[in-house]
Formats: sequence, structure tokens, C-alpha cells
Amino acid sequence: MNQNYLDVFVTIATKKVEVAVNFYSQLLQQEPTIYRSQTYAEFQLKTLRIAIFQPKTEHQAEFGDRNSAISFCFEVENLDQAIALISDLGYPPPGEIIEASHGREVYAYDPDGNRLILHQSPNR
Repeated sequence: MNQNYLDVFVTIATKKVEVAVNFYSQLLQQEPTIYRSQTYAEFQLKTLRIAIFQPKTEHQAEFGDRNSAISFCFEVENLDQAIALISDLGYPPPGEIIEASHGREVYAYDPDGNRLILHQSPNR
């Protein structure tokens, strides 16, 4: 199975989106390239994209149980193929696919328990 990853970026979950956006705006000396007040911001650097988001209420406990709020988000061409691949590796996603305005995604974890977000944009 050939999986073509289009992009990989780091996401940071926080209940204080505005504080984090302010911090990263100052640290990176730039404004977010995408910004949705209180819910999402994204900074595009030359070789790294950093996204800050407010987890939905039903998912906040998932982030609280981890040692880190950082996730690796894999933008994929085909979410079903990505799920099949990670399942074949022995790490199937524990939850269902989430349908959101920004596309379809599912959470998975690497062998060390680091969160992976497999995401497919709606235009794919």
C-alpha cells in the first residue's frame, strides 16, 4: 500500500488559544496565516507549520491525559488508506472518524503514545 503524505505539521492543543497565539506571534515575529478567534490559528514557516487549536469539549479529556499537548498531524490524500496502514502497523485508531468543517480526521498514537492526527481535507 503506497501512502502519499502531503504535509506533516505540529499541532498544539490548548484551552487558552488567544494566549498561545499571542505567544507564538511574538516568538515567530509574524501573525498567523490562518486565524479563527478562540478556536484555531496556524503559522506557516519555511519548512514547518504550527497550528494551535481549542479541542472540542468532548475531546478535551483526551488531551489532558497526555504528558504533552503536541500532536503530529499528517495531511493525507486518502484517510481510509492511512487508517488501513496504521492499523496494519499494529496501532489502529481507538476512535471513530471525526467529520469537521476542515475535513475528516481520526486520532491515532505511535508506539510511545504520541498523538497522531490523520487528516484529509474536504477537497480531496
